[in-house]
Amino acid sequence: MAIATINPATGETVKTFDALGEAEIERKLALADRAFGELRRTSFAQRSSWTRASAEVLDNDVDRVAELMTLEMGKTLASAKAEAKKCATALRFYAEHAERFLADEIADPDSVGAHRAWAQYQPLGPVLAVMPWNFPLWQAMRFAAPALMAGNCGLLKHASNVPQTALYMEELFRRGGFPEGVFQTLLISSGQVERVLRDPRVKAATLTGSEPAGRAVAAIAGDEVKHTVLELGGSDAFLVLPSADVKAAAKTAVTARCQNNGQSCIAAKRFIVHDDVADDFEAEFVARMAALTVGDPMDPATDIGPLATEQGRADVEELVADAVGKGAVAACGGTRVPGPGWYYPPTVITGITPDMRMYQEELFGPVAQLYRVPDLDAAIELANATSFGLGSNAWTNDPDEQERCIDELDAGAVFVNGMTTSYPDLPFGGVKRSGYGRELSSQGIREFCNLKTVWIGEHDDQGPGAHAE
Repeated sequence: MAIATINPATGETVKTFDALGEAEIERKLALADRAFGELRRTSFAQRSSWTRASAEVLDNDVDRVAELMTLEMGKTLASAKAEAKKCATALRFYAEHAERFLADEIADPDSVGAHRAWAQYQPLGPVLAVMPWNFPLWQAMRFAAPALMAGNCGLLKHASNVPQTALYMEELFRRGGFPEGVFQTLLISSGQVERVLRDPRVKAATLTGSEPAGRAVAAIAGDEVKHTVLELGGSDAFLVLPSADVKAAAKTAVTARCQNNGQSCIAAKRFIVHDDVADDFEAEFVARMAALTVGDPMDPATDIGPLATEQGRADVEELVADAVGKGAVAACGGTRVPGPGWYYPPTVITGITPDMRMYQEELFGPVAQLYRVPDLDAAIELANATSFGLGSNAWTNDPDEQERCIDELDAGAVFVNGMTTSYPDLPFGGVKRSGYGRELSSQGIREFCNLKTVWIGEHDDQGPGAHAE
């Protein structure tokens, strides 16, 4: 894919960029290596000051960067502004908490035969971040904020269709005061990722994206014995049980499915509803989905903008056509919006069977799958009948049902009577083919640190192993 800004609302190519050549890649890697040597010796207080200043820069740039994100990938302007503000919140969160998260862990000296003993967190070095286009600022920020506060350097290989947002990330940290080379954007193709990842100066990698991309990066990193964090696809379940507030569930379900024009790994995609409330839920849900306004993402009246890429819309169309061709029904939507741009309407599909592709494949667009089940056992079984395990939602006011959903839903997160989302305060990540490792919270900042054990003995022969057999 060419590195270019292509407006998904019109299909117009706005600006193109050349991929970096070998000499420029080498220059940037050398700069990151030197910058890490300096950054690791700075204090938490100094890094916190730069991080807070970066948050201030972003606060002042909200309108500019929101318009840029909307231009490049089609999210509504309101959601783009919210994304930028969330990134500023994350910067301040890690500026405030990083030192506590990475504080030394003191051991009982008597239990390990030492004068003093502890474990300490140290940064690894330059980390390669391979990021997707759907939340072009937030996905990169939830890596960058903790990584830089820990003392690591960041190398961002962003999606090829959001190059200007990617370049803004580098500009942001430079304007915040971080030294040159601490955070750099690499405008490179997917084919150049291996060369960067195999470079010995790059110590680890994180990727948010598709399962094939995650497999490729993990394979290279594994061959080089480098640590990785992967956040891959999702096919999140949204359970609605008889004790739920059905109208509230249906209202939230629309946002859960259509946030970011339906292009979110943690968007609810499979709505699994108990037979006792299925008719009421479907009527409310379909009516609300059909009422959404599809149009120009810059228009404040728009609820759903275009899909980010032409291929993305084609993929959605293929999955819907496959299901309808095998007997499923589109309760609303189901056909592309005519005219320029890569628009697709909010759609609800019923009558889905296991032989349909969408039963197992991730559907990245405003298309909801609606299933009916006879009881909680069947709901949990269907929710877990996927290779993915990122997030999940359960709507029930029954304490026993809540406990079962929390315990038995096979996912990295369970949100009860609410919509799956991410917070700087809570760990984020998945299980099964949704990836491994965690971002955000204290867990996210520790992912790219060396947890070093330190043992100091008295001045005698009682050191570690002195009495080992």
